[in-house]
Order: sequence, then C-alpha cells, then structure tokens
Amino acid sequence: MATNSNQRNTRSTQGGNPKRMTAQQREARKRRKIIIFAIEIVVILAMIGVLYVVMTKTNTDGPSYTVLEPEDVAIPAEVQKEKEEGTMKGYMNIALFGVDATKDSQLYKGSRSDSIMIASINMDTGDIKLVSVYRDTYLNRANDVYDKCNGAYSVGGAEQAVKMLNMNLDMDITNFVTVGYRGLSEVIDGLGGVYIDVDSEEIKHINNYQIGIANTLKCDYKPVTQTGYQLLDGLQATAYCRIRYTAGDDFKRAARQREVIKAIEEQAKKADLATLTKVFNNVIDDVYTSLDSEDITNLLAHISEYRIVDEGGFPEESMRTTANIGAKGSCVIPVDLESNVVWLHQFLFEDESYQVTDNIKEYSNKIKSDTDPYIKRLN
Repeated sequence: MATNSNQRNTRSTQGGNPKRMTAQQREARKRRKIIIFAIEIVVILAMIGVLYVVMTKTNTDGPSYTVLEPEDVAIPAEVQKEKEEGTMKGYMNIALFGVDATKDSQLYKGSRSDSIMIASINMDTGDIKLVSVYRDTYLNRANDVYDKCNGAYSVGGAEQAVKMLNMNLDMDITNFVTVGYRGLSEVIDGLGGVYIDVDSEEIKHINNYQIGIANTLKCDYKPVTQTGYQLLDGLQATAYCRIRYTAGDDFKRAARQREVIKAIEEQAKKADLATLTKVFNNVIDDVYTSLDSEDITNLLAHISEYRIVDEGGFPEESMRTTANIGAKGSCVIPVDLESNVVWLHQFLFEDESYQVTDNIKEYSNKIKSDTDPYIKRLN
C-alpha cells in the first residue's frame, strides 16, 4: 500500500503545483476501486473452487452472508493451539458446499450437500490444496448421529456441516461458501467456457444431466457430440460435475468437480477486466458465504500468487471401503478414521507427526463398531 500512496503523492505534486481532486474525480476513483475489488473477488472464488453444484438461485430475500463463531463449530482446543502456534498456523481453510436444493430456501438448510470440499490456502505461499470429502462418508454428523455426512447440511445448514468437518477431521474451519447451479453455469459461460477432456463413457451422461439441469434453469442446452479435449459451455461443464455412473462412481465425480475448478481457475486468469466485471455482476447474488471484507482483504494480499497445487479425497483411497450399512444404505467407510485424519494433516499441512484428538479416537472406535459387521459380510 505504501508504493501506491507514494505514486499518488508524486502525481499530485508534479511541477510543484499540488491539485485537490474534485468530487467527481473522487467518485470515479471510488467506482474504479469497487470494480477492481469485485474482479479480484471473482478470481479468488474461482481459484478456491466455490462455484459448483446447487440446484437453484439463492433466495434474494434471505441471507447471503452469515458468521460462524469458533465456539459454535466445535473447533477442538488442541486444534486451536495448532492454528495459533503449530503446523496449521498460516493456513486459511474454507468449506465448499454444493447442495441438492429444489427450493431457494434450501440453500440455507433442508438439503443434502452432494458436494463437500475443503480448500486449504497457505497464506504465506499462495498454494491451495483441495480435498473432497465424499458425501456418503459414514461420520458423526455433529449431533452424535452416525450416518452419511452429507445429511449434516440438511439438518443444520452450513453451521452444522462445518461443525461436522471440524469434529471428524480435527479442522479449524469457520468459513464456508455455497453457490448454485445457475452461478456455476453463468461463471463458466462468462469466462467463455472451460476446457475439459471428455471420454466416450461421459458423453451420454453429460447430455442426460444437461436435460435435468436445463429443465430446472428453464433454458436450452447444446449436446456434447464428440470425445477429447474440448471447450465446454456452462451447462455442459455443470453436467460434467454431476456424472457418477462411470468407473470410479462418486470418487470419480469428486475428481471431476476438482477438474472443473482448476479449469475455471485457468480461464479466470486469462480474462480481461470487462469480462470479469460482468461475471461478478452476474454471480454475486448466487453466493451464500461467511467470508467478510476482512477475509477477502487477507486473500487479496497474495492474489497473484494463488495456485492450486494438489488435490485429494477423504477418506484416502488406501484407507477406505464401501458397504451397505442396513437402512443407512451404501456408505463410504473410513476403515480407521484416526489414520485418515493423520493422513489429512500430512497432506494439507505437511505435519508428519500429527497426533489426533481424543474425540477422533472415540469417533473412530464408534465407526468401526458400527460398520465392521457389514464389512465382514462382504469378505
């Protein structure tokens, strides 16, 4: 900020004749600052992957911004200490939710979060790591009910969903973002589309999902007709995010969502001022978030350095299985929650000696007790 201030002072005193700005000039400068600030927000949102998978537009009569207090989202004391002076210091962790809302009000509560991600930003380096938490993972929903974790959002909205992540993963999350189908489609179209490599299995599913999304959004769609690396429009890319009926099932779908996020990042970096301004204006009403101006200011400090450097899924591939858990249906099971949490902290924070909290040990034992009988039936 000092450099900009010095530049302004130099310009205003050239020739030894300082000039005071008129009211019109001050207003014009203010408008330019607002535009630039808005554009940078769009780039940040794209880079941390907030733009995906909700059914409808945010209810403009309801809240688009909320605050989650640390005491309300179950951050363990040991984790808070790690945040203040340990390996988690210097990271900003944001929960990203995509919910299966069919009504505007369900953006806030009453719908399952079919997509759950954590974007972990190293504020010193700008490195971003993305982790998908598989929606059917058998966890404590933050109310001592053990079931598929995507139900936490339905019961208690973003607050309970964030609480669920903190409790089960030893995390320190207080920020979240949820965005709609319409927002994702508009952002991608506004950026001119995204480049995705489509294989022969995916074409049919992309087009089938497009039909459903187009019906929801009351718009037309353009079928994808060929395989290979190609430019997808907003509706096509949104449908691509939804594919789960190919090899890899929901694990592959989560990987596709991360792929689209990275593609959005690349397009946003290439967009000009006018394009990003239009994108921001189109999507801002579709965002429900806890990020405030201070959070965004902190993000802006290193905006040019942000980059997605790695991605993964939780539970980790070698430490998970699937089984039909009676009435709860087919679940993704962390074979050992404790080991998975250790892996997560190694992956996100490069902590090679992380010790889980006692709560994680308790949850791990409960999950094992609940699921072992069903897993053994498969063997």
